[in-house]
Amino acid sequence: MAVWTRAAKAGLLELLLRERWVRVAAELSGEALSLTSEPPPEPAGPPNGLLNGAEWGGPEPPPAEPAPPGVRRVRVVKAEAGGLGISIKGGRENRMPVLISRIFPGLAAERCGALRLGDAILSVNGTDLRDATHDQAVQALKRAGREVLLEVKFMREVTPYIKKPSLVSDLPWDGAAPQSPSLSGSEDSGSPKHYNGTKDRKVIPLKMCFAARNLSMPDLENRLIELHSPDSRNTLILRCKDTATAHSWFTAIHTNIMALLPQVLAELSAMLGANHATGSSKEVKHIAWLAEQARLDGGRQQWRPILMAMTEKDLLLYDCMPWTRDAWASPCHSYPLVATRLVHSGSGRRSPSPGSELTFATRTGSRQGIEMHVFRVETHRDLSSWTRMLVQGCHTAAELIKEVSVGCTLNGQAVKLTVHYENGFTLSREEAGSSRILFLYPFEKLRVSADDGIRNLYLDFGGPEGELTLDLHSCPKPIVFMLHTFLSAKVTRMGLLV
Repeated sequence: MAVWTRAAKAGLLELLLRERWVRVAAELSGEALSLTSEPPPEPAGPPNGLLNGAEWGGPEPPPAEPAPPGVRRVRVVKAEAGGLGISIKGGRENRMPVLISRIFPGLAAERCGALRLGDAILSVNGTDLRDATHDQAVQALKRAGREVLLEVKFMREVTPYIKKPSLVSDLPWDGAAPQSPSLSGSEDSGSPKHYNGTKDRKVIPLKMCFAARNLSMPDLENRLIELHSPDSRNTLILRCKDTATAHSWFTAIHTNIMALLPQVLAELSAMLGANHATGSSKEVKHIAWLAEQARLDGGRQQWRPILMAMTEKDLLLYDCMPWTRDAWASPCHSYPLVATRLVHSGSGRRSPSPGSELTFATRTGSRQGIEMHVFRVETHRDLSSWTRMLVQGCHTAAELIKEVSVGCTLNGQAVKLTVHYENGFTLSREEAGSSRILFLYPFEKLRVSADDGIRNLYLDFGGPEGELTLDLHSCPKPIVFMLHTFLSAKVTRMGLLV
């Protein structure tokens, strides 16, 4: 396995939290990503002047009387559609001033940039609210009209008690139920509902996370990074300031996740007890998250996360990380490597879509026919790694299994077809308790092989018997794929194919 050097990184990003973007300080270490919410900047401007929230080019406000120390005058101009864009709590009946408890994104209060959570509203268009009840304050704000002049004072001592609409520390992760406070409480309650003296911070362990781009939501600006939890229940969306920053952060996160893979493989081997038998099908060679192409109704396609594990004999697909023996024993799909082949790696003539250069496809012969899967990786290094491991894994499986046998019918007689990795093809029939060999041919004698996709396998070795038609009584694809894997492995071993 390739050696990955872990990266360290820090900077400001945005986190999508409850349908709004929250500014966070991100810090990447070797095993975790820490996200700490960044408080909004302190209001700028003179302490006793008017903070102009008017649009560019708007009329200058009339001169105002100097405000008392610590008091700010803020002018907010509402749009034609939409209100002021704030929620308030407190009031005389709660023994608290009227406080701004929420500022809604995209509306007038946020656009003016001069208001913040924890501001006490002292007056609205000259109407004093210092001794107002909650309802009186609400009515005064409703009557204020399109242009609103607020006198506010930041109350630092009460801001920890304001129930924040988005808390980074409450992010669900690893399948844990969300611990965030209910947001359905009355806004006129001034009692503290959520106080935490520590920083609003979340630490995301990176082991077996899935870092992806353009997977669960469109990213036209190419600035988003998705981080999916190992149990596939939770997803973080991070937004960077530009494409280059997003690429840098994604590369660092992806690198650190991959650097943890040797530790994961050691834990899986210990859990499965794979060390006692070299070549055991339980010995995990590689495991990682990919995106699998899924077809929806109407012919539409989308990508979904899928976890792929490869042992020495099998290819396993999971919806989430199997940390226990029971979970490992219950994959969504299990395919024998000897009956699987890589059919393309990288973009082809039929795949001009963005990201197609990072895809590969597999086909497996099964009793139901041919099962095909299209997968997408996130980097060219991942594509190269999976391509190499799948090809080598199929060949190694052929050398380990050595032979496959299947009962069939030839010219109305029950026979057994055996394909041996070294010896080639044997057709035999049981007679009087012993096995009688009807035909024995090495691989190099095979001229033509074909099947009808239903139950018949056709083999022509150029012998006097002509083409043999074998009725396998079921879909012939598994034996056909195994035959081709044996041939490919032998050709590669001879140095004729690399």
